[in-house]
Amino acid sequence: MKFLFNLLPRLSVFLLFGVWLIGPVKGQNGKAWFNDKDLMLVGSYYYPEQWPEQNWERDIKKMAELGFDFTHYGEFAWAAMEPEEGQYNFAWLDRAVELAEMNNMKVIMCTPTPTPPVWLTSKHPDVLMVNEDGRTVQHGARQQASWSSEKYRQYVEGIVTKMAQRYGDNKAVWGWQIDNEPSHYGKFDYSDNAQERFREWLEEKYKTIDALNKSWGTAFWSLTYNSFDQVQIPNGKVLVAQPNPHAILDFKRFHADEAASFVLMQQEILKKHISEDQWVTTNLMADYSMVDPLRMKELDFVTYTKYLVAGFDMGIGEQGFRMGAPAGIGFANDFFRPITGVTGVMELQPGQVNWGQYNPQTMPGTVRMWIYHVFAGGNEFVCNYRFRQPLTGGEQYHYGILKPDGLEVSSSGEEYVQVAKELDKLRKAYKPEAKLPPAFAARRTAILYNPDNRWETENQPQTNQWDFMTHLKKYYSAAKSFGAPVDVITEVKDLAEYPVVIAPAYQLLDAELVERWRKYVEQGGHLVLSSRTGQKDREAHLWEARFAAPVHELIGVKEIFYDLLPESRESIVSMDNQSYAWNNWADILEVNNKTEVWATYTDQFYKGKPAVISRKAGKGTVTYIGPDTDDGKLERDALKKVYQRAGIGILDLPEGVLVEWRHGFGIGLNYSSQNQSIPVPAKAKVLIGRKELKPADVVIWQE
Repeated sequence: MKFLFNLLPRLSVFLLFGVWLIGPVKGQNGKAWFNDKDLMLVGSYYYPEQWPEQNWERDIKKMAELGFDFTHYGEFAWAAMEPEEGQYNFAWLDRAVELAEMNNMKVIMCTPTPTPPVWLTSKHPDVLMVNEDGRTVQHGARQQASWSSEKYRQYVEGIVTKMAQRYGDNKAVWGWQIDNEPSHYGKFDYSDNAQERFREWLEEKYKTIDALNKSWGTAFWSLTYNSFDQVQIPNGKVLVAQPNPHAILDFKRFHADEAASFVLMQQEILKKHISEDQWVTTNLMADYSMVDPLRMKELDFVTYTKYLVAGFDMGIGEQGFRMGAPAGIGFANDFFRPITGVTGVMELQPGQVNWGQYNPQTMPGTVRMWIYHVFAGGNEFVCNYRFRQPLTGGEQYHYGILKPDGLEVSSSGEEYVQVAKELDKLRKAYKPEAKLPPAFAARRTAILYNPDNRWETENQPQTNQWDFMTHLKKYYSAAKSFGAPVDVITEVKDLAEYPVVIAPAYQLLDAELVERWRKYVEQGGHLVLSSRTGQKDREAHLWEARFAAPVHELIGVKEIFYDLLPESRESIVSMDNQSYAWNNWADILEVNNKTEVWATYTDQFYKGKPAVISRKAGKGTVTYIGPDTDDGKLERDALKKVYQRAGIGILDLPEGVLVEWRHGFGIGLNYSSQNQSIPVPAKAKVLIGRKELKPADVVIWQE
């Protein structure tokens, strides 16, 4: 184990660069574990260790009777599995698995590594992470152990091995979830373990301290290092001024690599013992910045967790706060699915929760709409968190399928029951020969994503209004409003598969990528770039050239500069006799003669300068959208022109309305606060609902 652990810095660096330089893992085919004819399976979490054993049989039988296909055990149960060091107790878990099998339900088995038992952390307090204030994180919650601790990994190897040996051939166990939302929940680890591993990571990447000094620009502020042992984890809490931005970027890369190596280490252990019929995944929080799903593509597939209504997302319209925004589930679907071609939702909000900024009731029908949005996004399964509302602990106000009495079905539980029945109807209508309709295929769109761009712009936003994911989702939401199937892809993907490729705020790039973009456009593709693109190289250095020089020829400009406004000021861009307000970020452009100007700034000292431009190149086009607006209307209208000029037929859906296609079914969803009419084809047969949708309603049809 010691030898393997010492190799992990090398594995981490491979993960960092392998994400972008290699394609999908050979031989990996997540579809082998799923049948299209099942459409999507539905499950619910159950925690036998948290309930009296006399309740288990009743509860699990009830789960099956309500239509659930699988359940989920073990993620927080290490203390129940190993109550004392080296003394294992799996009898209770054996019984729970047996009850699921008796009721014809599959089991997702979970490694319990987010919650080390107190005997472990008391005996080895050095396994605990340290926060940015230098305080050792206490036992008493979850995710408190350091991924970088060799000692902790030794204990992880022990419990995971025991579980794999016991359940690896159990026919009731469908698959394995590693850990739970591995993330440290917004905190970085500053422990001695992490410090040592970070230095090893840096030495593996840079080889010499001189190379690190050059890349980090340490001559600035006399930061020059003489050895890797002098390098500290960059921590703004203990520095007088801001940390070195290149150090921050590398530390975020390292942190994401540590999470990936912790997860993949467990997969390696599992695969030594489990049947080929069992798959391995982990569940990551969608949109989460600090852990990178792309680094975990060696898993059989990666799943996600999603909560939409907790006071953080106002959604669309007056009642949007009860439904969330459509890009919440939508973007997660289209981000996680392309990683290996397969995904699922391991944890979906069950209704009202307890941990939000405030915790409103969901709009009636919303949970059902979310489940169908998960289905529409190509997920193989969806799992509800959780079956029973807990009576004790930190989630007492968190809804379950059952009410606190453990007998009656909750209002959102009824929506799960309804979907389970409706899926049976859809399975009977399923046509395996169904193909993606030509109109959908013609508007396939890719969003190009690299976490380095996110980490770099978040660290150096230049304005308190900048938010990378908000910026990206303006383009994503615009494409979805056109009825476009969207994949969120990395640079290894063949761009030629997509009529339109959007690369929002692609700040870090190199000549090779720009050349790929040029060839894509010349061969007939339509490329859309946005503000901040091409400003720096892969290590976040400004070019020793004109600002964003590598993209000048591609987009047809001579010069670019940018402006930022106070929150209290707005300026105007004009396009096609329409006015659009901005104050976040704006790239101002000086164009060449052959570049078409679509929009201009109407005020400030650069009045009349181009804001949105487009040019033809070979068989395709490249469009550059300079401003980042609050409402996204400029971005949507400019993107609409791209599709229209390319001859790509689009839908023009109202805000909050989605139309998707899966397995021969058309799916319409209404996230808006108003009644909406869905463009169901005239000859289609409506199977569920009707085309006139009230808020949080669904229609499904078959052509």
